[in-house]
Amino acid sequence: MSRYPKADLSGVTLISIDDRQSKVLEEEWARPCEPNGTFDSFIDSLPDILAARDLRAFVERAVNAVRIGRPFVLMMGAHVVKVGLAPVICDLIERRVLSGVAMNSAAAIHDTESCLFGETSEDVAATITDGTFGMSRQTGEFINGVLRDAYHGSDREIGFGEALGERLMDSAAGRPSIMAACVRTGIPITVHAAIGTDIVHQQPSMSGEATGELSFRDFRLLCHELRDLGGGGVVMNVGSAVILPEVFLKALTVARNLGAQAFDFTTANFDMLQHYRPRVNVVTRPTQDGGRGFTFTGHHEIMVPLVAAMIRSRLQRDGISRPL
Repeated sequence: MSRYPKADLSGVTLISIDDRQSKVLEEEWARPCEPNGTFDSFIDSLPDILAARDLRAFVERAVNAVRIGRPFVLMMGAHVVKVGLAPVICDLIERRVLSGVAMNSAAAIHDTESCLFGETSEDVAATITDGTFGMSRQTGEFINGVLRDAYHGSDREIGFGEALGERLMDSAAGRPSIMAACVRTGIPITVHAAIGTDIVHQQPSMSGEATGELSFRDFRLLCHELRDLGGGGVVMNVGSAVILPEVFLKALTVARNLGAQAFDFTTANFDMLQHYRPRVNVVTRPTQDGGRGFTFTGHHEIMVPLVAAMIRSRLQRDGISRPL
């Protein structure tokens, strides 16, 4: 006999499963999707559980923002462009699904290179040793030149994103550009730079004065955009772990400080890894007084086309059309 006493399970009280509150029900299960089925049938085949349920709920809120004319703002980091998603973003812009786009200046660099040269992104490990990383002359001279020209030569107080978008629209060789698409459709495009973070800052053509002023103009533009978020607007952050979450929190504060009732809206963070700033500055703090925040973890090259297709499908299903 063991020297250690053990519990006697014969006295345990049992209950019926009929009286238990279960978290997963049969009607919520996934269904196999037929190979020749429609995209709508694929969406309907997803389980109504956890992230799949949340994704459906986010899409519903995004579509409703379009339906009622509230802002649907996309905030994005550079990786979104690096993985080839500019055509998908441009499609949402041209269909007037998005009402505004905010990006960090690294995304603006990749958008510029992709549009002008049909290529972007370099091997940092292979070029940092000899000091050639980020030294592509054409990239720096184009972007820094555009910013200097807009700062010194324009009386419209044009911002970073609009200045680049206008020049890319004139220079485009049939390749998509997010900034150019925004300018062409009249959708606000803002670029938010942190001096010293990007390759164009390390080149002799760089003007801190022009870069800082045009980025500040875009911050003020974003503050103005966020005024109308209340009552059903949507802000979607994709792949920016620091710059856009910080900028968004400050811009939202300015909008509220100036009297905007920017409450009761939806936010979502899409990223491969979940970081502190997007979680608190995008998902939780802005919606703590009303609204809802979502978190989705996955690769941008999969998640962005998926959510874009879901939004387009639901808009079509609901008979909500937007001009191309």
